[in-house]
Amino acid sequence: MNFKLKLTKEAKGNLCSLEQNIQKRIVNKLNFFVSTKNPLKYAKKLKPPLDDLFRFRVGEYRVIFEVDSKGNLVILTILTIKHRKDVYS
Repeated sequence: MNFKLKLTKEAKGNLCSLEQNIQKRIVNKLNFFVSTKNPLKYAKKLKPPLDDLFRFRVGEYRVIFEVDSKGNLVILTILTIKHRKDVYS
């Protein structure tokens, strides 16, 4: 199965607002997740009312995303990237 990564405008802004070393770490980890056979095995499904979303953990940061599947192409749409203390509020 092929995976493609897509960041929303908000997620890009969140990523750009972080320190450069943290940005690099998150991007490297996202590239790793997308390159695996099943990136969802590294994700956690969120609980209601966010139960249609997933999250990746990258150190103290959380990458919140949704999955859109069409045929063999699965798009992981990154919705937001924030510190764990701020991401769920």
